[in-house]
Amino acid sequence: MRLGIFTAAVAACSLSLPVAASAQGVKIGILNDQSGVYADYGGKWSFEAAKMAIEDFGGEVLGKKIEIVTADHQNKPDLAVSIARRWYDVENVDMITELTTSSVALAIHDLSRQQKKIDIVVGAATSRLSGDACQPYGFHWAYDTYALGVGTGGALTEAGGDSWYFLTADYAFGHALEADTSKVVISKGGKVLGAVRHPLNSSDFSSFLLQAQSSKAKIVGLANAGLDTTNSIKQAAEFGIVSGGQKLAGLLLTLAEVHGLGLGAAQGLILTEGFYWDLNDKSREFSERYFKRTGRMPNMIQAGTYSATLQYLKAVKAANTKDTEAVAKKLQELPVNDAFAQNGKVLPNGRMVHDMYLFEVKKPSESKKPWDYYKLVSTVPGDKAFQTAANSGCPATK
Repeated sequence: MRLGIFTAAVAACSLSLPVAASAQGVKIGILNDQSGVYADYGGKWSFEAAKMAIEDFGGEVLGKKIEIVTADHQNKPDLAVSIARRWYDVENVDMITELTTSSVALAIHDLSRQQKKIDIVVGAATSRLSGDACQPYGFHWAYDTYALGVGTGGALTEAGGDSWYFLTADYAFGHALEADTSKVVISKGGKVLGAVRHPLNSSDFSSFLLQAQSSKAKIVGLANAGLDTTNSIKQAAEFGIVSGGQKLAGLLLTLAEVHGLGLGAAQGLILTEGFYWDLNDKSREFSERYFKRTGRMPNMIQAGTYSATLQYLKAVKAANTKDTEAVAKKLQELPVNDAFAQNGKVLPNGRMVHDMYLFEVKKPSESKKPWDYYKLVSTVPGDKAFQTAANSGCPATK
């Protein structure tokens, strides 16, 4: 008798679990670097942007409150996978976004495929995410290494910078950025004279910069990001690299790093971003609201996280369910129109295509107000900035 009661109780508990999960509202996870080399580039500032998207959407979807959680992956793929697995299996997180650091993003991309959960990568750059590592529930939002190569690499080579030497972060992102930019440089008649690779979160770039200096390349391409880029630029000044006639190309440089450097150190740098706060009325309206909350203007990672979060919620609403297959289908179908992108579209490989922008950092004398840092050099149309799905290397689109 007791055994029968116990069995019935276990069965009742087992039946109640899916009911509880389905009754829960949509839950979103922001997973990124909040304490390391990319903390300023994305960090807690991206979390704030995601919260803005939820508030702007109305705070509810499918008649239930939208929840959000966040965690610091410390740029460690194994830690990131552990957090994401707990979120998916125990905490019923439906979608993970931001995902700074390419090695982390690739690991979560694969886990999401296994778990049939959606991830929208914003902070990580490697074009492999919509290339050979593409998967049906994975999306890539703000930019990628191919777009950065087309923008900055293409512009500098066409302007006469036809010999390059790369200072490259020694992990998936840096390798991809060096490779994608090299292809663009060579396609435009330039030459790559060599490369040196440095560990993530380096403090001393002296030996690497000396090798770049001795190469005599016209352009020293910084295939790194965050504090690695700002430290490279500061130490390059100490070695007289720019004053000696070479130019620095910050291949992944955002408003956050320019602010950290100051216009005195950053002036004249050419860079590519997918967003600038003072670009148009929509970007200004969003950025001014963001500034009131954070005391800073957003870069393309933070604005991109806002866009990715908002678009996911629009897809859930359009699908009238949070079922992964249905929401992924809507993400493929819906145009992207918000403060970050206008008339953006998602390709079959998960790549969101939108215009990218080539900027030159202003001289201090040219800046008229706080955060007035960029001059728009040119707009790179989305279909030129990003690879087609057919050419991306994504197996599903061949």
